[in-house]
Amino acid sequence: MTNTIKAVILDWAGTVVDFGSRAPMGAFVRAFAQFGVDIEVADARGPMGMAKWDHINAVGHAPRVAAAWRAKHGRDFNNADVDAIFAVFEPMNVASVVEHAGFIPGALDTLAVLKSRNIKVGSTTGYTRPIMDRLAPVAAAGGYAPEVIVCAGDLPAGRPSPLMMWYALARMGVWPANRVVKVDDTPVGVGEGVAAGTWTVGLALTGNICGYSQAEFATVPEAEIAEIRARATAEMAAAGADITIDSIAALPDALGEIERRIAAGQQPRGLG
Repeated sequence: MTNTIKAVILDWAGTVVDFGSRAPMGAFVRAFAQFGVDIEVADARGPMGMAKWDHINAVGHAPRVAAAWRAKHGRDFNNADVDAIFAVFEPMNVASVVEHAGFIPGALDTLAVLKSRNIKVGSTTGYTRPIMDRLAPVAAAGGYAPEVIVCAGDLPAGRPSPLMMWYALARMGVWPANRVVKVDDTPVGVGEGVAAGTWTVGLALTGNICGYSQAEFATVPEAEIAEIRARATAEMAAAGADITIDSIAALPDALGEIERRIAAGQQPRGLG
């Protein structure tokens, strides 16, 4: 069996585009505000990577938000409330996603390396199909068109279940799973790869855990960056990541390390 990696499955926001995973944040805050409940960006970031219905459900049941909802509406947050907020949120996210569609530095160079090595590229995302229908053409015009895009809602369960990963691999005709690498900026996205039996690479500085826009990040002191990197690495390791790197720009080196581990007979953490 060859040691060569056959495919890489990439997340979208915070991984390939949208430095800091900013597009969903304002939409979550505005959507809850329309129902009289103020949430913080930190509340919205906690469950990032989940399917957006599940994400709203998790935010609404977080203790502080649940208490605020109860105080405003005189009852507990429920599934009907999730449906109502989702109906408001999704169009907001569709509208904002293009504003945050810029590629993360190094993304296109890394994609060129993958292409030169004949590594297939697919994607899974917590975004719904209507959101991706807006984002994907913009990314394609800029040079990124993965072989398959699997969205939240396409399958009976989203992250951290392995179903989107397995569907992507089936569509791409790629196996075994331990010759595939999942790359994500959220612990739940890493968990998706772990559950699917693939290698996993977490991203520390360009996505949800860090949260800064590219312009903001350029002004962050190195000491704070080191703290963010350490915290992100710990969170990714706890989720099962095999390797954590700063950004997609460092992915070629990470793939080299994974191939050395494969050659040494190692398995992904999810199979170890």
